[in-house]
Amino acid sequence: MALKYLHTMVRVKDLEKSMAFYELLGLRETSRKESEGGRFTLVFMAPPGQEECPVELTWNWDGDDGLPSDSRHFGHLAYRVDDIYETCRHLQENGVTINRPPRDGHMAFVRSPDNISIELLQAGDALAPQEPWASMENTGHW
Repeated sequence: MALKYLHTMVRVKDLEKSMAFYELLGLRETSRKESEGGRFTLVFMAPPGQEECPVELTWNWDGDDGLPSDSRHFGHLAYRVDDIYETCRHLQENGVTINRPPRDGHMAFVRSPDNISIELLQAGDALAPQEPWASMENTGHW
């Protein structure tokens, strides 16, 4: 079961101030995604020469009343997997709850025993929808 670290996500209240802080640490913007429909911006920042180890700054355009509470800042760890269905099957068979099943063949979320949210992303293109995942409901939150 191959696994590759992708990023750590943190929520930010003020994108520009947060970016300035990470720039002071030596990180630089490596990519950005704007989502009009989701009303958020994702900015990936990493140290020069370590672009494969970014932090994802997630800024919600409409604000986030939970910030700056420490419990709202940390979002999730993200890992790319070779086969999201096989990975979820393996986790489920070992007692892990699949909080957000990979209905789309691309993304799933699970939680660690310490309640840390883990995002699993399919390497390459999304796999074709497959049961039992395609019709599985969410369990809890992620």
